[in-house]
Parts: sequence; C-alpha cells; structure tokens
Amino acid sequence: MSSDLFDQLDKELSEMEGEIQEDITALNSKRGDIIQTLIEDFWKIWIRFHRINIHFSIEPNQSTWAVFEEFPEEWAFREGFRFSDINQVELIDRTQDQGRVGDSIKAFFYTMDTNLHLRVVYEYCEGEHYYKYSGWKRIFSQQILYDAPLDKVNLEKMWAVLSGVIKVWFESHLRRNRDLIIKYVKENFEKGETFTQ
Repeated sequence: MSSDLFDQLDKELSEMEGEIQEDITALNSKRGDIIQTLIEDFWKIWIRFHRINIHFSIEPNQSTWAVFEEFPEEWAFREGFRFSDINQVELIDRTQDQGRVGDSIKAFFYTMDTNLHLRVVYEYCEGEHYYKYSGWKRIFSQQILYDAPLDKVNLEKMWAVLSGVIKVWFESHLRRNRDLIIKYVKENFEKGETFTQ
C-alpha cells in the first residue's frame, strides 16, 4: 500500500473513530441518566411497599449506589457511582405467600438492529414443571410494559404505565390476592419471553 493511500485510510479511520466515540459518549450519558432515574424511582416504590411490611429487594443492591443517613428514607447517591455501567434495574417481590417470590419489574437495555432499546417488563412465575433430565424448574413469563429505542425513551409515558401496574400490585398485596396483578398485566400488556429456571 502506498504511503498516500495509507494516509487517506488512516484519516478516514480517525474520523470514524471520533464520530463513534461521540455517539458512545452521548448514549452512555443518556443511559446513565435513565438508570439513575429508574433506581431512584424504584427505591421510592421499595420504601412505599416496605411501609406495609411487603418485602422487596432491588438490583443493583442499594449498598452499591446509596449512602444512608437513616435507612431507608434518608439517603443520597454514592459519590462517583457510574450509572452508565448498569444495564438492568430490578424490583423483586420477596413475599413468601401466594407464590409471589420472584415477581418483579425489570428495566433493561438491549440492542436490536444496532440500536439500543429500553424495555420494562413485569416478570412472574407461572408454576413449576418436571423435566425428565433436569428435574423441577420454575416457569417464568414476562409481560412487556414499555419498550422504546434509547433516543425515543419518554420517562413520563413509561411512568404513566408503571403507576397503573404499581397500584394494582399494591392492591393485590393489601387484598392478599396475587391473581389481581397477574390478571391485570396479562390483560393489558403484550406477552414477552417465557423461560425456566
């Protein structure tokens, strides 16, 4: 390859590198902002359910991103925590009765056709099944609550949907009737993945 051709190629590669780095920086910034908002709002939901003795857990665990002055309500984000490194936020029901253990709201990023998307699902256990070679497995299903490309994510629209789900989830706990939340998500949202664990 002649020196002129290599110089031209090197120039084009440098320009491409600069453009892609700018895109990645912008995407990471937006993703980090969304994750920070999700963590903060999921923690507020955790606190509200905790007040009626409903036990949830949150992932990533609060010890990684929060510093507590008085647990659980007086807190601040841990200085230097990199929200853009987080790919998924999850609020998980740990209630032992009615088969609720594992019911959760998950928000995660995935790539489709080179575009980053945010998807929020309600995930729940539909029961157990015995498999000849692997034994008993729990069957989980997801209902898709919200899905949008990263550049079109509208947090207000997402929370309008989530607030309805949270209200029914809360009511299902107060009435001690898990079927309320399962029926609500099945009737109002598109079915997502089904898998075993």
